[in-house]
Amino acid sequence: MVDVEATGRSPWRHRVVEVAVVLLDERLRLEGEFCTLLDPLGPVGPTHVHRIAQEDVEGAPRFREIAPRLLELLAGRVLVGHHVTCDHAFLDREFARIGVPLPSVPLLCTMRLARTHLPEARGFGLAACVEAAGLGGFAAHTALGDARATAGLLRHCLGAPSCPPGDWVEPLRAAARVPWPRLGGARSRPEGEPVPLVRRELPREPLYGPRPPAAPPPAVARKAPGAIGATA
Repeated sequence: MVDVEATGRSPWRHRVVEVAVVLLDERLRLEGEFCTLLDPLGPVGPTHVHRIAQEDVEGAPRFREIAPRLLELLAGRVLVGHHVTCDHAFLDREFARIGVPLPSVPLLCTMRLARTHLPEARGFGLAACVEAAGLGGFAAHTALGDARATAGLLRHCLGAPSCPPGDWVEPLRAAARVPWPRLGGARSRPEGEPVPLVRRELPREPLYGPRPPAAPPPAVARKAPGAIGATA
């Protein structure tokens, strides 16, 4: 499961400012999570949407610094997202900027799954699909909140009686055959120095869906160096 927040709508003109990965095994059980804000080397863009302020990304890693770990996390995986082609396009361009072509990875879109297996939804945005599936609230427009909600939606759709078993098995088999590139550490940090992450702390209970006007933005936590691995 992958989700990005960006400084704008164009992968060619804008940059990723937050990225999250939720790792699931073949039975859709949680294996781990990875999330960090990123320094986009410029304005953070629509703060009114993603609620990331310019000061939140001060000291955050650049994309190149977390790229090696991100490649490791995505290797052999199906890339799942809600409107996944958008998230994939942003990741593809970020890797292209550092000279790393992403392989042709299997994609699975929960928006498309919902159109088939959640016909009662009032719409097919993530919030409407999550509501129709009865999954509760989530921290909308945060990369990790959206990725977690997408994981729940994937489980719901693949568990629907209308969903053939091959909708998950075949993409998994295809992903296992894809060769993935490897990447050394960024020159911006001394060799072997861990990359500290900057992660937004999401509300625990109750979670929320579309943001109420008065809802405060999630707090920003600067994790200790060495915390770059996926954590359950």
